[in-house]
Amino acid sequence: MPANKYSAGIILLLAGVLIFLGKLGVFSFLGAIFWPLLVLIPGVLLHVLYFGRVVPAVMLVPGGMLVVYALLFVICNIFGWESLRYLWPVFILGAAAGLYEYYMFGSNVPRVVFTASIALGIASVLFLVLVLLWSWGIYLIAALFIAAGGWLMFGSRRRW
Repeated sequence: MPANKYSAGIILLLAGVLIFLGKLGVFSFLGAIFWPLLVLIPGVLLHVLYFGRVVPAVMLVPGGMLVVYALLFVICNIFGWESLRYLWPVFILGAAAGLYEYYMFGSNVPRVVFTASIALGIASVLFLVLVLLWSWGIYLIAALFIAAGGWLMFGSRRRW
């Protein structure tokens, strides 16, 4: 039997398996789970290109942003997209991370880039804390009251 019949048979076999898996929903499931890789891969690629001395240091800004956003999207895929209601400050953190990388690895970068990255990072963390306190704050207050009550009840009597 000629070799081209084997090649054609393998191609037809693989095509059939791919069609069968597609109809079973395997590819849509994998696409729904692993789509953040489409954001992560360009971010990592920009870092690789910079450290390979192919692109300038300013390309670390979008690279850092894409990596942080991809990680955020992975977290949202795992825990549900409702969690983005609490994690939206991570978008600001992505810009801060990109600017910080640019400052750290770029040459002759003005200090204002470092200042902006730190300011954005602090704002992001502050917004994240405020969002969590706004939504989970009542539980924190309840836990503090419980701890204070237990401390008063079971502590030494000398404090009274």
